[in-house]
Parts: sequence; structure tokens; C-alpha cells
Amino acid sequence: MEKLQFKTNINCGGCIASVTPELNANDKIKDWSVDTSSPNKTLTINTELSANEVQDILNKLGYKAETL
Repeated sequence: MEKLQFKTNINCGGCIASVTPELNANDKIKDWSVDTSSPNKTLTINTELSANEVQDILNKLGYKAETL
């Protein structure tokens, strides 16, 4: 399990609600959170996925993610 952090454009409760079903349904993701008060809108995720795989999931949902 690896802890990854990303700068995202997930910036409100509605955005979090739109990514929640996909992230929660993935068996390789243990837990995750988004700090919407941070300037980077930081997504912290504990996962077995690679950074690229997480970025692909978010891109398909219409969000951007850059590794920090």
C-alpha cells in the first residue's frame, strides 16, 4: 500500500460527490481524502494503484491530477 498525493481541481463538495463512487468502488484503494481548503486541492490516497492509474481514473471523471 502506498500513500500518494496529487494536486487536483476537485474543489467542492459536489466534485467530491462525483468522484466518491468510483474511488470507493476500487478494491485497490484503501482510503482517500481531498483537502479542498488547500491551494492545491490535495488528494491523499492510500492505494495499490500507481500514480498513473489514479490519474487515469480522475481524468475519465473529468478532473486533473498532478503528483506532488
